[in-house]
Amino acid sequence: MKNIFIFLISMLVLTSADAQLKGILNKAKESAGALKNDNSDFSAGLKEALNNGIDAAVSQLSAEKGYLESPYKILIPADAQKVIDKVKLVPGFQDVETKLVRQMNEAAEIAAKKASPIFVNAIKQMSFSDAKSIVTGPENAATSYLESTSRKPLYNEFLPVIQQSLDEVNARTYWQSVVQAYNKIPFVKKMNPDLDDHVNNKALDGLFGLIAVKEKGIRTDVNQRTSELLKKVFGK
Repeated sequence: MKNIFIFLISMLVLTSADAQLKGILNKAKESAGALKNDNSDFSAGLKEALNNGIDAAVSQLSAEKGYLESPYKILIPADAQKVIDKVKLVPGFQDVETKLVRQMNEAAEIAAKKASPIFVNAIKQMSFSDAKSIVTGPENAATSYLESTSRKPLYNEFLPVIQQSLDEVNARTYWQSVVQAYNKIPFVKKMNPDLDDHVNNKALDGLFGLIAVKEKGIRTDVNQRTSELLKKVFGK
């Protein structure tokens, strides 16, 4: 009888332990599923936010006067300004600065239309861990990630477009005439500042600057979270 009693007690203990183990395993599975869903949400929510910001930035800056009449207006580079200040005194070049600024910004607007596919590729490369750290990071974390992964390919893609765009608006030919007029002025140091690199970098600065504004808006303004996913991810 005593042995039977011990056997029954042992079975009860084992059954209880088995039930507890199953409970622990089930909770672990639930936690893993929740974590997986959470990761998926972080990733999907961030990609949606970035796509929204990119679409808005590209659409705004590639529009007519998108750069020219924005905070990201491209101004004359410092070396070129020295040339222009002198050339303004030469007949026929009084409005050189206004004309050149307009041409540079028009070129950037044309180039901005080429940005979306490169941004999309950078977003596709984003991992779950990247996404989670970005979502919980500072207000420009997504833009910083995007810039670190896409600025160089964007620069390389933009440069021939910028050059072609500058030619479309006659900026490079016009700039050559400005430089030639400047270099004919007695006692000046011969100069030929590079417009292509300047316009390219400033165009990219404008794109990333505006994307950062859009990112901050989604993070801080509930009205800019236009989907349930954005509300869920950025409302935490």
